[in-house]
Amino acid sequence: MDAFSQLIIAAVNQVKHAVVKIDVFRSRQGRLQRAGSGSGFIFSSDGLLFTNHHVVQGADKIMVSLLNENEIEATLVGQDPDTDLAILKISTHGYAVARLGDTRDLQIGQWVIAIGNPLGYQHTVTTGVVSALGRTMRAPSGMALDNVIQSDAALNPGNSGGPMITTSGEVVGVTTAIIPGAHGISFSVDINTAKEIATQLIQTGRVFKAYLGLQLQEVEINPKVKRFHHLPNNRGLFVTGIEPHSPASRSALREGDILVAFNNKPVQTLTDLFKELTRKEILTLVDVTLLRHTEKVEATLFPVQRA
Repeated sequence: MDAFSQLIIAAVNQVKHAVVKIDVFRSRQGRLQRAGSGSGFIFSSDGLLFTNHHVVQGADKIMVSLLNENEIEATLVGQDPDTDLAILKISTHGYAVARLGDTRDLQIGQWVIAIGNPLGYQHTVTTGVVSALGRTMRAPSGMALDNVIQSDAALNPGNSGGPMITTSGEVVGVTTAIIPGAHGISFSVDINTAKEIATQLIQTGRVFKAYLGLQLQEVEINPKVKRFHHLPNNRGLFVTGIEPHSPASRSALREGDILVAFNNKPVQTLTDLFKELTRKEILTLVDVTLLRHTEKVEATLFPVQRA
């Protein structure tokens, strides 16, 4: 067997017993009826697991199936529509715990592996490469998802909520969306964002996140511009879009700007910005620094609480 196949098999074997199939039931005319399925993966020894919000939204009963065919009813710990994430909990045995990686180490072109239950086919494995990092995308539901990983690993309905892993077996994303009609483009929520969301959902059952109305993408800063302005950043957040009637639309920011500091702190990744936006004290006038062409510009923003 070739070395690449051995690498994929070894990675899958590390995670496969943490990956679950999720069946959702809703009550109709007084009877529970199956209303869809998806995927998830266990990330803690006490049975907590990640899936997508859209997989379990409106569910009256959630059943989780392990690879050993053990089926258990799950309880919903919390969910966050803005990041399309949900946390479930099961009480059973016979499962493994997936290792969560750090997407700061992820590189464009790196091989990744998706595991899930597309179209009901349990434990399906697909591979691809990381096509882009730090994307903001608009899901079919209309909501903007920040800090997503774009890859060309094949995903289908039912993959939602499953893990995207590296060849070392570490989870780097929660698979979340495909673009209807597109080929070779799929998206996963960055696991660093998912960790932050999990902390809030486990502690309070809900997520606080301030709203700016910016669509952003992580980009490299030109080394000459960095040296000229004495920036600590190697990267910044490129403004690809501004939502109408949003805090950003009422500021001096423009499409094409590169955000390099927020609230007097350097921001190199969407995770850096996300951490700032999850602090309730951020609901005040905030100083931001941005690059516009080759100039450094100072501006202000007034984040608001997302409704």
